[in-house]
Amino acid sequence: MSHDGAALARTVEALLFLSSDPLTPAELADATEAEEADVLAALALLAEWHAPGSSGIRLRELGGGWTLASDPDSEPAARRLFSRPRLATLTPAQAETLAIVAYLQPISRPEITRIRGVNADSAAATLLDRGLIEPDGHSQFGAVLYRTTTHFLKLFGLRTLEELPDVARWDPSPEEQAGLRERLLRAGEARAGSGPSPA
Repeated sequence: MSHDGAALARTVEALLFLSSDPLTPAELADATEAEEADVLAALALLAEWHAPGSSGIRLRELGGGWTLASDPDSEPAARRLFSRPRLATLTPAQAETLAIVAYLQPISRPEITRIRGVNADSAAATLLDRGLIEPDGHSQFGAVLYRTTTHFLKLFGLRTLEELPDVARWDPSPEEQAGLRERLLRAGEARAGSGPSPA
């Protein structure tokens, strides 16, 4: 197959990977703006690339369309992987606590509580149990400081903390960061003074 044919095969492969449903040659031809005969040739090439024993992925024809599926030999490993307990969705309190740690780390539980205006112990304990935050020394008052973990970066698809939302558009100076911290603390204290809130 020509270089263009191999490029088409890679594009078809990407489309099959992205689609949750099997795609017909006609649908693939429409998406790639290629002739259906060329798409069929690309599918034949993909079948070679994903031949049994050559790849952990198989090209399968289902219901008149084509899809990518895992090699049956990988089924026992896949069953073990997906039978593990998955990370449950964070509650609003946990997500709020995690955001405070992510942006203001290292930070202590008392400071998180002041910012949130409600006790942060339960949320912080859950985040610790799930491996999203970890201890990072002590404050000058002896309180444990917390930071986010590598697991946090992986879970949110970040290479570094610099990729957190808004950081690319706004990189605060130490003075601006201190000012933000103080404004958050004052807002948390005001919220705490307005009456009890659920943790």
